[in-house]
Amino acid sequence: MYLVPSTITLLLFLQVSSLIAQPSRDKTAELESYFNKDSFFNNHLTGFMLYDLDTQQPVYEKNSHLYFIPASTTKLVTFFSSLITLGDSTTILRYVNKGNEVTVWGTGDPSWKYHALPQQPRLREFFDKYEKINFSDANWKDQAFGFGWQWDDYYFSYSAEKSPFPIYGNVAKVINRNNKPEVSPSLFRQNLTTSDRDVRNVQREFHSNQFYYNPRTYNGMNTYVPFLTSQQTFAQLASSELNKMVIPTKEKLPKDHQRLKGIRTEALYKEMMLESDNFIAEHLLLMISDELFQELNSERAIDYIKKTYLIDLPDELLWVDGSGLSRHNLMTPRSLVVLMDKIYRVMPDEMLFNLLPKGGVSGTLKNNYHAPKPYVFGKTGTISNNHSLVGFVRTKSDKLYAFAFMNNNYPYKASKVRAEMEKVMVYIRENF
Repeated sequence: MYLVPSTITLLLFLQVSSLIAQPSRDKTAELESYFNKDSFFNNHLTGFMLYDLDTQQPVYEKNSHLYFIPASTTKLVTFFSSLITLGDSTTILRYVNKGNEVTVWGTGDPSWKYHALPQQPRLREFFDKYEKINFSDANWKDQAFGFGWQWDDYYFSYSAEKSPFPIYGNVAKVINRNNKPEVSPSLFRQNLTTSDRDVRNVQREFHSNQFYYNPRTYNGMNTYVPFLTSQQTFAQLASSELNKMVIPTKEKLPKDHQRLKGIRTEALYKEMMLESDNFIAEHLLLMISDELFQELNSERAIDYIKKTYLIDLPDELLWVDGSGLSRHNLMTPRSLVVLMDKIYRVMPDEMLFNLLPKGGVSGTLKNNYHAPKPYVFGKTGTISNNHSLVGFVRTKSDKLYAFAFMNNNYPYKASKVRAEMEKVMVYIRENF
């Protein structure tokens, strides 16, 4: 587990305007020109802060006290919370065994048969030892969807449901076989029907695991479609995967139980940060709840983390999910900068910069912020009419700054906002 530093007196951010330490009046005056009343960023709500990691003081800010919808930059809060709560390896499940019988409880670990993560043979070896397997969801105190998620995202893979013991990433895989879709796992194959609806690929009914496609408009692309989760559905899928019966039960998790360890948490962090994986982000939050309370309750985990580790932020986080899918999340640039400072001080530099997307090189920054040597490392967040970038910038003088650059309520394409943001980051790289 990563060490948590002693509380830093970052409450001084509340007087941020009096703390700004100018490296040079000319440099900051030029930087201000990118945000003044005649600038592109004055046409919509923009917040920005540049923060010196050495002096722990802001160098420049614009509207850093205002709240913005953070979108997927929310994953940085989940990332920090995981670093200070979870160990080096996941807990796959909790269990109680008696002879040839075992009862298991999920921990939120998303890795079993999820295509985006390394697999763990020890899970199959664990189940092979028992003749009778019981699965309890009595520790599940959450909902399949997060607070404020858009209901009509339910058939998109980025909005897969949360569950206590995910399998296959809680998505059905659809492949094109002889110009017809084939759905797996096999449990759902018989549920695929044709339809005259105007759809290009396979979709799912809202209230059931019935899948459909239109043969006339089918585009033949391989895809993933979330399935409707339940204790019974998991038991059926797990039974098929293990070739032995998995029986649902409501048995409560006793204090005297054991845990089965899994893959390295670093693998989850890498997928979440580089690919902005919502499913992993949500289940990391559930894993935090499991680690703290032995129950799966996102809201309780958020409340604990805020009161225990984020109490010194300049502004309270309005934080409701792990991924940032919800528009109910609201955060200020200066609080996210303080968060980045916290992350920077609890994680080794080399590991941290390998997990964050690099401008022009990897993850969600691969196509932006190009340079002979990567200079932007951070997490993007994009939903309709909102785009943010929070992370670190390394200047040509080899100075490292934390920053938060947040844009809400613009009426144009995100690509236009990114292009203007890049001009600002290039100026900082060249002059600070």
